[in-house]
Amino acid sequence: MQKAGFIGLGIMGKPMAANLLKNGVTLAAFTRSGVPDDLTQAGAQACDSPAAVAAQADVIFIMVPDTPDVERVLFGQDGLASGLRAGQTVVDMSSISPMATRDFAARVRETGADYLDAPVSGGEVGAKAGSLTIMVGGEQNTFDSVKPLFDMMGKNVTLIGAVGAGQVCKVANQVIVAATIEAVGEALPGRPRRALGRRALDFRCGALLQHVVVGVVEPEFRRRRRSSGGSSPSRRSCRLDQRSSGRESR
Repeated sequence: MQKAGFIGLGIMGKPMAANLLKNGVTLAAFTRSGVPDDLTQAGAQACDSPAAVAAQADVIFIMVPDTPDVERVLFGQDGLASGLRAGQTVVDMSSISPMATRDFAARVRETGADYLDAPVSGGEVGAKAGSLTIMVGGEQNTFDSVKPLFDMMGKNVTLIGAVGAGQVCKVANQVIVAATIEAVGEALPGRPRRALGRRALDFRCGALLQHVVVGVVEPEFRRRRRSSGGSSPSRRSCRLDQRSSGRESR
């Protein structure tokens, strides 16, 4: 089995890395705040930089908040690219700019390594359950080589197209999710929603709404109550949609 690396162990990354460990994958890990004790106790090797992860892994996953964070991981001081070699694969599972993704992939390929973009949907609940939807962009043979690892983290894993296609698909997914959330708010506002409860939500709106509200929206609201600042994934993806289509206001 391939040795894996994981960079970014936040709300999404930590449970995803844990699922790799549960399936017997040898894992090297890095995050700026330090690798959590429960992951090291489960067998993860804590590294002190992205470059150190590259020295220990065949496939390196990245799961960080935004485009500048991915660029820093890849090309910053002691960045991943400085330690890459031919035969390795970088898999960015963050939700970032499709245009930046294509640029990052080209720069990584200059090192001899391969590159996939593989953003996810399913939220913290899906990350913990190993049931994420994973939208992948890249070459077929590279996708095939990483697919067994994807299957440890997700249930619906699809190669969408060339590098960047996964990010484009994620933008579309987030726009749909945001529109669905708004529709729910219009259909069941305030007190009627509280009175009807989840049974009515499940009955009236079916599996899609259950996934969006129970699996994505509620965990996101809880997360945002625990922290302050930053932008939500849906808002960020809507901005990325404007940038990729040239509609962003100057």
